Amino acid sequence: MRIGAAPSGPVIAYAANTAGGIHNSTEVERAFTEFVGSGSGGGIIALPHAITEANRDLIIQRAMANLMPAIFAFEAHAYAGALVTYGIDRSDTILQTADYVDRILRGTKPADLPVQAARKFELVVNLETAKALGLTISPTLLGRADKVIE
Repeated sequence: MRIGAAPSGPVIAYAANTAGGIHNSTEVERAFTEFVGSGSGGGIIALPHAITEANRDLIIQRAMANLMPAIFAFEAHAYAGALVTYGIDRSDTILQTADYVDRILRGTKPADLPVQAARKFELVVNLETAKALGLTISPTLLGRADKVIE
């Protein structure tokens, strides 16, 4: 866990898979204790990673208990209680993958297939979480959201 404090204003804590990073739920708990204990306020940006996925509910629960907004990468996290998610549309990525499989099964050599980036990204806002945190989401952000959980 890297904890970054701005000279003034709120801070954001984020977890990264580094040598000193978070590897299990005990370290998630420790990182929250350190961050909350710093008294800096702020929120959580949970980067997509196996550790984040394995500890999703714990991260969201601890963020909510400390009135901290949490941003994750995948839609399912918003339904689990994250304030906002922004990331690839997994359904569209599955369709892209299926197209590759189809092309390979029809004889295209994998080396001849181009590398493709995700085509679609999805913004999901959880208004239930915003209300619980005492936050008001701007109409502009709500207007840009692909999905709004009410």
